[in-house]
Amino acid sequence: MHIPPDIVGNEFAEVSVRIDEEANSRRLRLEDLKTGRVRYLDALELETLVWLPEGHLAKLLDPSADRWREDNT
Repeated sequence: MHIPPDIVGNEFAEVSVRIDEEANSRRLRLEDLKTGRVRYLDALELETLVWLPEGHLAKLLDPSADRWREDNT
């Protein structure tokens, strides 16, 4: 069963979010609508995000670290 994506967005980003059932188990499919880049997160990866202390996400949110670098593929 194909589930249509939801869009999560704000003034900085817009991401398509849906449940993917094509792998061995269900996982979250995230697509950056600006670049088309796709990432899949399984249950363990999602749980890890939930349990991270708040400060640990700050480095990931710095766009100059990876997101907007020319050599990033």
